Amino acid sequence: MAKIHHPPAIILMGPTASGKTAISAQLAQSLQCEVISVDSAQVYKDMNIGTAKPDALFLKHTPHHGIDIIEPHETYSAMKFRDDALTHMREITERGKIPLLVGGTMMYFKALIEGMNDLPEADPMVRLMIDTLADEKGWPGVHGHLMKVDPETAARIDPNDSQRIQRAMEIYHLTGKPMSAWLAKPKYVYFPYTPITISLVPGDRTILHLRIANRFDEMLKAGLVDEVAQLREDYVLEATMPSMRCVGYRQAWQHINGAFGLEELREQGIAATRQLAKRQLTWLRSMEPGSATEFDCLAENIDGTVLNYIRQALEAHYLAGGNAQ
Repeated sequence: MAKIHHPPAIILMGPTASGKTAISAQLAQSLQCEVISVDSAQVYKDMNIGTAKPDALFLKHTPHHGIDIIEPHETYSAMKFRDDALTHMREITERGKIPLLVGGTMMYFKALIEGMNDLPEADPMVRLMIDTLADEKGWPGVHGHLMKVDPETAARIDPNDSQRIQRAMEIYHLTGKPMSAWLAKPKYVYFPYTPITISLVPGDRTILHLRIANRFDEMLKAGLVDEVAQLREDYVLEATMPSMRCVGYRQAWQHINGAFGLEELREQGIAATRQLAKRQLTWLRSMEPGSATEFDCLAENIDGTVLNYIRQALEAHYLAGGNAQ
């Protein structure tokens, strides 16, 4: 039986401030690509500064998908991303182009490539009940409840990780079964593409931290606080909503509420972004050996180096009998 050669897909992963957007611009300009954003914050409309969305010129000249698709009061999930991404990838391939998936939301990459467990959808009323309990006892208190009903899941979650605690408790209340039992079921995996996977990892984390600080300063100068204030006027938002839990937005929300001044906003925003980068790097380092080619995102001419590597990988793919573009 002849081996099936799936069409190629370029996957560009990296922590925040690793230069993914600049590299993707080079790839899109040099190859026949359309970009799919793999970013859980860039899905929101009117959230532009704090999400570091590509600039208008780049968006105008390079087709993008997965940006500005929902409003800040709405929710999006890894499962919805997977469905949307597979649809975009099929359409891009049918147009004779290559899907280029770029971002730092590792859960989305995992869902796309490895498949998803069949978990129940979110329920606003159950979430309200859990949020009310958190208001009374704090998230560590809710984590204590989770430890009683699902100790396996609770052991993997930080007692202050409100989003993951809420989801685990929600699944338990909706189904009567712990999340760990749902996750133990086999996944349905469907990914009919040959991935060319790039992992951007800084050779010097101190320099990445400087980049993070500089970029957050630029966001503040560009009007991050005003952006959050305008969002609060234009939409019915709560601090507990996923959009307002995004790094930068959470701290700006607290600043607007008078929790602390501008200098502490800066310090907390930079610290939270560093923690995000640390989690992203931990995920990248934990990937199965050989599943991605690692590049130092701080290296000189990194854009050209990645481009040359992908060109060689595509040539090898087509010579091996892959779908021609």
